[in-house]
Amino acid sequence: MGEAGFARPLITGMSTAEFLRNWIWEIAFGLCAGLVLALMASRFIQARIRARRIAALEDEADIDDLDSAHANFTTERIKFFIVFALAIVIIVLPAILKRRPHAKENRMTTIDTQDLLDGLIAKAKARGADAADAILVNSTALSHAERFGKPEHLERAESRDAGLRVFFGKQQAVASSNDWDAASLDEMVDRAVAMAKVVPEDPFCGLADPDELFRGATPDLEIHDPVEPSAQALIERAHAAEQAALAVKGVTNSEGAESSWSNNEVTLAATNGFNARYAISRHGVGVSVIAGEGTAMERDYEFSSTVYGADLDDSETVGRAAGERAVKRLNPRKGATTTAPVVFDPRVSHGLLSHLAGAINGSGIARGTSFLKDSLNQPIFAADITIVDDPHRKRGMRSKPFDAEGIANTRRNFIDKGELKSWVLDLRTARQLELQTTGNASRGVSSAPSPSLTNFYMEPGAVSPDALIKDIESGFYVTDLMGFGINGLTGDYSRGAAGYWIENGEIAYPVSEMTIASNLKDMYLDLTAADDLTFRYGTNAPTLRIGSMTIAGE
Repeated sequence: MGEAGFARPLITGMSTAEFLRNWIWEIAFGLCAGLVLALMASRFIQARIRARRIAALEDEADIDDLDSAHANFTTERIKFFIVFALAIVIIVLPAILKRRPHAKENRMTTIDTQDLLDGLIAKAKARGADAADAILVNSTALSHAERFGKPEHLERAESRDAGLRVFFGKQQAVASSNDWDAASLDEMVDRAVAMAKVVPEDPFCGLADPDELFRGATPDLEIHDPVEPSAQALIERAHAAEQAALAVKGVTNSEGAESSWSNNEVTLAATNGFNARYAISRHGVGVSVIAGEGTAMERDYEFSSTVYGADLDDSETVGRAAGERAVKRLNPRKGATTTAPVVFDPRVSHGLLSHLAGAINGSGIARGTSFLKDSLNQPIFAADITIVDDPHRKRGMRSKPFDAEGIANTRRNFIDKGELKSWVLDLRTARQLELQTTGNASRGVSSAPSPSLTNFYMEPGAVSPDALIKDIESGFYVTDLMGFGINGLTGDYSRGAAGYWIENGEIAYPVSEMTIASNLKDMYLDLTAADDLTFRYGTNAPTLRIGSMTIAGE
């Protein structure tokens, strides 16, 4: 279909057939409304004539004619009001009924989305592009926040974003728009084409070859909860969490509680033949409270985030945990400067994996800016450590059936028995390094793909957290980290920390205003994992112990 043929449906995100049906409806509606208004005008004129005749007869005092005229005038008024009521029914009711489907207008059907994608790609090709891909993201989010039981906001946001990437040889450019009006989409295509013609060549850019693409049925990863919670459900979740936190003895103030839900529908198509879509959802509830008074106050938080609402932790459990954590941190000390074992709570241990993810990202490796750039196929952890990326984990926070370039993705051990087995690669970085993509491309609507991990986690160890600290005579159990003192070139690590001091294998007292330092290479080789792995984030790790780090306090 030519440009003019699908321009109008794009304005409201409807298919061509729906557009024609609505166009016919509008014409019929207009004719009916015009007919009724004309009839009303006719009746009004007739009523005015009758009124003047009555006035004339009253002057002539003809009683019989006057009674007849009054009867006729009453009949005309009744007819006028009947026509007026009919007008209300014909004009207002259809207008209301016609507006009802618009509540779901932002949620496009698969056919609607496909028409829009095909149109964008066809326009790019018509303007001379050698290849192109397009991505559409249809998003809906609902959130509620309250403090001391009083609502602070209840918000609903809906957005539709389109992104187009075009290629002219080895030149590429990306343009995006959140306005799906036909003229705006035309302008987006023109911008992408104009930019691609003037940017420098990138010898490593390009779409996937057809034989590299994901094929077959999309796997059911259980990453989309079809149930949209009501606003009242979100209000109840946040309220229950905050009230439970405030009920903990010692809690004196609240920073508020929040609950949220979001739904995202992602569709990707390209000139290499790829075309697929998936939807993801998120539910969340969290609360932050303060314990203590004056200058002796401490804050802490707790939250739960899942794909399915039914999997959320109970709101009261979340709130109670936040309150208990805050109270437990009261009256902290500042520990001595020393060298000792450091244990990372699961709330912060996943950060060590995030630093690893950055160090093995193909972009940094291709630039030579990673402290692990020479470590491929070398042991960088103890032999009992395995670290996995699993994009197909059921109900995983970052699960997806294929990557952002349409490449099939799969579970992969990036660290296998302590050895670094692969970089994290998309097509571009794989071509730079003369390797094969690992199916880890990620992208937004306004950027080209880049390497990114999905459900990245360390497999659990063989000992419990209690056993992990049992032989520590003096050490630091970290629950909070501050700052970002990480040098990606050298691996040097230095961060502010708070938590609890360990004495004789047990948690002794809270500490704060501490600093821990080492080098990530040394930390990884000296790392021991506990068996308490839980999946709460996109990147997850169990409780981790580093044999020795520099700890700065008093």
